[in-house]
Parts: sequence; C-alpha cells; structure tokens
Amino acid sequence: MRLSTKSRYGTRMLIDIAENNHNGPVSVAEIATRTGISEKYMEKLIRRLKKAGLVLSKRGPKGGHVLAKSAASITVGDIVRALEEWVVLKGCSLNKDTCASCSRVDSCPTKDVWEQANKAMFEALDTYTLQSLLKPID
Repeated sequence: MRLSTKSRYGTRMLIDIAENNHNGPVSVAEIATRTGISEKYMEKLIRRLKKAGLVLSKRGPKGGHVLAKSAASITVGDIVRALEEWVVLKGCSLNKDTCASCSRVDSCPTKDVWEQANKAMFEALDTYTLQSLLKPID
C-alpha cells in the first residue's frame, strides 16, 4: 500500500488551518509559508477537500480556507479517502476495474485477506482526528 504526498500534505495543510484559523480564514500563501507545500499543489488539494466537505473557502481580500467541521470530527481516514484516487493495499481483488472483470472474483482465495487488511488500515487512520494531532496550546 502506498499513500501519496496528497494524503501527507493534505493532512499537514488541514492541521495548519486548524491551528491558525483564530483570526478567520487562512490563505494558501500563509499555509505555503508555514508548511513548505507549493501553493499550486495546495490549490489542487483544496478542491478535493472542498468536494469532500472538509474545507470551506471564502473569496476576497480577507478570504482563505477554514475547516468545514470541527477538528475533532475530521479523521486522517477522511482526508485519505478525499485525496487518494483509490487507496488500497496491493492486490487485484481490491482494484475496482480488475476485480469486476476477474473470472475468479467469486472464488479468489486471497480476496478476503486484502479486504481485511484494507479495513484494518482505515480503522487505524480513523482513530486519529485533526484535533488529536494539534499542538497543545500553552
């Protein structure tokens, strides 16, 4: 299984928004400065995060981005699901296209292994919320 930079950077970006939204929406330029993620790449991620209902955007001079839900209700699993095309452990039984057309789909001896491993991965990712990843406030 491989999570791309989309998941890692998207999580880093949402943590930054959660930590820095006390004065209103956070701009991409501000996030880029603090995280080291390019603005262009962030814009790509923001579109997916908005579509998934994790981020809201406001245009204009005081515009930027805020979390669409509380940091306590957004899990790392939510972020991965929003940003990755198709996140699964390696295995043909979990590839949407291959599985549907495979002649062994009903009798595949390894299908359950891959499905259970994928389920376990998301159960683990879903135990971490953005809130649990935030720096404690002094």
